[in-house]
Amino acid sequence: MEIRRSTIAIVLALVTLRPPIGSTLSAERYEPTWESLDARPTPQWFTDAKFGVFVCWGLYSVPAWTPKGHYAEWYQYWLQEKSFDGQVAEFHARTYGADVQFRDFAPMFKAELWDPNAWADLFARAGARYIVLTTKHHSGYTLWPSAEAERTYGANYNPVKVGPKRDLVGDLAAAVRKKDIRVGLYYSLCEWYHPLWKSDKARFVEEHLFGQFKDLVTRYRPDVVWADGEWDLSWEQWRSPELLAWLFNHAPNERDLVINDRWGKGVRHKHGGFYTTEYGSGLDDDSHPWEENRGMGHSYGYNRAENAEDYRSAQELILMLADVVSRGGNLCLDIGPRADGTIPVIMQERLLQIGAWLAVNGEAIYGTRMWNVPCQWSAGSIPQVKRGEYMTQFNILEQTVTPPPGQARKEVLFTFKDGNLYAIAPKWPGKELRLRDVQAGSNTTVTFLATGETLPWQADGNNLIVTLPEFDPDELSGQHAWVFRVGDIAR
Repeated sequence: MEIRRSTIAIVLALVTLRPPIGSTLSAERYEPTWESLDARPTPQWFTDAKFGVFVCWGLYSVPAWTPKGHYAEWYQYWLQEKSFDGQVAEFHARTYGADVQFRDFAPMFKAELWDPNAWADLFARAGARYIVLTTKHHSGYTLWPSAEAERTYGANYNPVKVGPKRDLVGDLAAAVRKKDIRVGLYYSLCEWYHPLWKSDKARFVEEHLFGQFKDLVTRYRPDVVWADGEWDLSWEQWRSPELLAWLFNHAPNERDLVINDRWGKGVRHKHGGFYTTEYGSGLDDDSHPWEENRGMGHSYGYNRAENAEDYRSAQELILMLADVVSRGGNLCLDIGPRADGTIPVIMQERLLQIGAWLAVNGEAIYGTRMWNVPCQWSAGSIPQVKRGEYMTQFNILEQTVTPPPGQARKEVLFTFKDGNLYAIAPKWPGKELRLRDVQAGSNTTVTFLATGETLPWQADGNNLIVTLPEFDPDELSGQHAWVFRVGDIAR
């Protein structure tokens, strides 16, 4: 009997200590050097995921206002620095009173209509494979009960005590995991008005950042750690390799854990994990994992100054996703919920429109890799597009469906997976689809994903000519881009 009790105790102990389901402890030990950290590959699930949803939510969601074209989540900074000729300060005084401080928004940030399961269902219907939640933006307010935040700013910065009266990070992480969606946590390294940040940045890192960061990732075991706010200090000052070595050496899900590249001034596109672009056009190839992230309008946080015309259409967002994936990247598309926990209807609609397209054509997106070339251009002058930069022009409609006179357009975007070439046509090609430099074999088949029908084709030298069905493409609503699978194709 005693032997059986001992055996049971050992088994229970092993069960208690085991890593989360689907994860394994790594035998690798990482050193606090970029050489050691950069040798770690980005887990494949991330490069397969292709589409994620960014969620920008916090005290700035209460005023939810900044002059059009600017980030509403920077409200505290615009307010205190009297930015835009004092427009934010004037709005604030008129709406809330000049004596009201940013921290006083905490009791108004109630999330009283928030249903994390409804959010998770929306993200699943959108076809998102991961989310990135802003757990703490540059104001220092946290969406989880952080002892460091409360010690610095008081109970107003603890959402379990004031406002929502719940752990927002924990509740959302649990909800999206039920939908098999990966959990990413955004974390700002800096805090604009933290006393130590303003007076002694080395102490800020040692006494505030390290403890808070470790608390966040230990509590919620994120699949993605998305750092930001790094630009004022070098990686040496942030002690980023030390922090990341701790992360990888202690995370029970280390083999699945993904990080970005924002770990110190000058580090982006050099060290860390996947490379990031922001309101840009992404990168040109898949030589290193990357992600373009942006809002549907001009802001990440919800901005009441924006109107319907400021939001990108479903067609533009779907073409943007396809274009980003054709060049080897991921698209993480932001939504900005309201302070009450509801997601603006126009944002819900856009996500559902993307999800409807992915439900039909997702095999051309998820798990794909670059083809020999990302696209096929028409005749005309090919536009020069800046890559890898912040806030660069990315007018995908001009590149695909409405080019200026004399400019070439992307007739077809390509992706590739498991011997299948996917040809994504932003405009209905007409009677035939001509794919240049695509050599078909005797077993090649062409399938129209929207209907599932097999289409006739013929070879013309190194080109493949597909005869298309005679019908009105507008009859299949919500497509915005037409996908053809060319099966059994040689690269």
